Amino acid sequence: MGGSIFAAEFQERPYWWEAAEPPRRDAALPARTRVAIVGGGYTGLSAALTLARLGHEVVVLDAERIGWGASSRNGGMVSGGLKVARGPLERNFGPERAAEIARACGASFPFIEELIAREAIACDYVRSGRFVAAWTPRHLEALAATRARIEEISGLPARIVPRAEQRDFLGSDHYHGGLFAEGAGSLHPGKYARGLAAAAERAGARLVDGVRVAALSREGAGFRLHGSAGEMRADAVLMATNGYSRGGPMPWLARRLIPVGSTIIATEEIGEARVEALFPRRRMVSDTKRVLNYFRPSPDGRRVLWGGRAGFGLQGLRAAAERLHAMMRAVFPELAAVRLTHAWAGQVAMTFDHLPHLGVEAGVHYAAGCQGSGVAMASWLGHNAALKMAGAANAGFALDGLPFPARPLYNGNPDWILPIVGRWYRLRDHLDRIAA
Repeated sequence: MGGSIFAAEFQERPYWWEAAEPPRRDAALPARTRVAIVGGGYTGLSAALTLARLGHEVVVLDAERIGWGASSRNGGMVSGGLKVARGPLERNFGPERAAEIARACGASFPFIEELIAREAIACDYVRSGRFVAAWTPRHLEALAATRARIEEISGLPARIVPRAEQRDFLGSDHYHGGLFAEGAGSLHPGKYARGLAAAAERAGARLVDGVRVAALSREGAGFRLHGSAGEMRADAVLMATNGYSRGGPMPWLARRLIPVGSTIIATEEIGEARVEALFPRRRMVSDTKRVLNYFRPSPDGRRVLWGGRAGFGLQGLRAAAERLHAMMRAVFPELAAVRLTHAWAGQVAMTFDHLPHLGVEAGVHYAAGCQGSGVAMASWLGHNAALKMAGAANAGFALDGLPFPARPLYNGNPDWILPIVGRWYRLRDHLDRIAA
């Protein structure tokens, strides 16, 4: 391919910010509050909305701007438990408990649809469905083994798509068929973050930018938060920092989360007809590689957004963008000459047991670990954490209080190991493809 892949107007910032950059707030840090939430993303905002609706005084603190992190940087792909359905739940928990956990995860999808409708959040939401593309024939067999579980979790149909029918779901011959699940959607993540923040403020929550909480200490029955803008007292605290927990005030939580960078590129506009040919009915797409790709049309149907774990060991966004562009060309050769207008990155949080978690440690509430699929799940976790804190939960929540594993010698900083793991996973993906 000749020439630069970068358009003249290329920017290292989220494409989503063109329509919905997180605004700056000048709210001052109050001296005290009933509930303090550390982290102003989907988890913290959803928790704040629920708590405020239940009549609780709540303040949300973010080190940057509210919604600045993964909540306005993700791919805007909404699903309810697709990853959990493909995990080793039954082996780890037994059939009955596994079913409870899967249902709890699946409930995140109807929850976010109801939340968007109830709060009238204008975020380009569509129940688009998702096509999970099989990297190898064996991967297709593995997807087939999960189809019934996905239908059970979502309550909506899922079907296996043989390779001969793949182009009805994806304009490419690069994969070996896949699974199409109707229980998935798409939205504009920046608009959703902004709308969720506005809903929380309307309900009475106070949102404060630019306060990095460095430490928490017990003070009587409550807590003192030590931050960059001073100190604040709170009766209760929720840590909702997810992929941005490293170096924060709760090392216990950071040691149980693996922050992984995810990068996304946006192409220049290529026209709705070309996009529709690549993404029939504008469905969301991800694949089954260990170093996965996830890709979609932009909400206006004029450009392609392509994401993946491209940054392992790479220096800078441009290098990661070049790798993603090469991945995109492998799937869609017709986009070889299409240039990029945006590239950006954010942090997702993985856990050692591949499950989201909610609970209390040393009196501090936490909700984290969305495994890179946090649009619906983070919103759902925040809501359930709020119900627990308010004493308003009517029934047990299957993700609450699960054993939350750590690893010896791991302190929350994976920078030394991720490039090694990334290269190993890429090699295994390559070998799987050769064997296919």
